[in-house]
Amino acid sequence: MEFFSELWAFMRERKKFWLLPIVVILVMLGGLIILTHGSAVAPFIYTLF
Repeated sequence: MEFFSELWAFMRERKKFWLLPIVVILVMLGGLIILTHGSAVAPFIYTLF
């Protein structure tokens, strides 16, 4: 959690709030890949990319 607090402090200090949607989408995609790894849903997820 320290990483996210430092990232938020960086974005607040430097006014780089446009980074927030990019980080959120990357975290969501990473979570989706981790959750579907080895499941029956995996072939359907790979067709999206």
